[in-house]
Amino acid sequence: MTLSLPQLWRSERLLQFIKFCCVGGSGLVVDMAILALLADPRFLGLNMALSKVLAAEVAMVNNFIWNELWTFRPHSLAPIGAEGRGEGAGSSNPKSEIRNPKSGLLRRFLTFNAICGIGIALAVLFLHFFHTWLGWNLYASNFFAILLVTFWNFAMNIRLNWATLTDHQS
Repeated sequence: MTLSLPQLWRSERLLQFIKFCCVGGSGLVVDMAILALLADPRFLGLNMALSKVLAAEVAMVNNFIWNELWTFRPHSLAPIGAEGRGEGAGSSNPKSEIRNPKSGLLRRFLTFNAICGIGIALAVLFLHFFHTWLGWNLYASNFFAILLVTFWNFAMNIRLNWATLTDHQS
């Protein structure tokens, strides 16, 4: 059975979303560990919002590295040094090239950081709402805050950071 282009796109996106969530799971572990170290009174006992921002930033760097190397690499990343020359993954098939082949690692990191930075701000608001206003456990509140911003982060990164030409042709 041959998949139509829209079905293939959906299948590829589903696989990327699953990988994105696996990477996010590793980021969740990093985030929770750093948050515990910084905010828990048994450890450093720092301000909850500051601790959350720092924990999320460490987790974000972790997530960028794994998304770059695993989640999106087969579809959007040229080998190191080949960016901007049309070489690399998918160069024989123009439909799989990145939307902006001149964009480099730094641009992707900054874009990822900006998108996820908005996600962090949303997560801090959700964390504060769940923990302070609703009285939920700090770690349950953090988990649900992260869960809510996962969809934002994936959608915006697909659209602005790791979009392929096939995204605009289907």
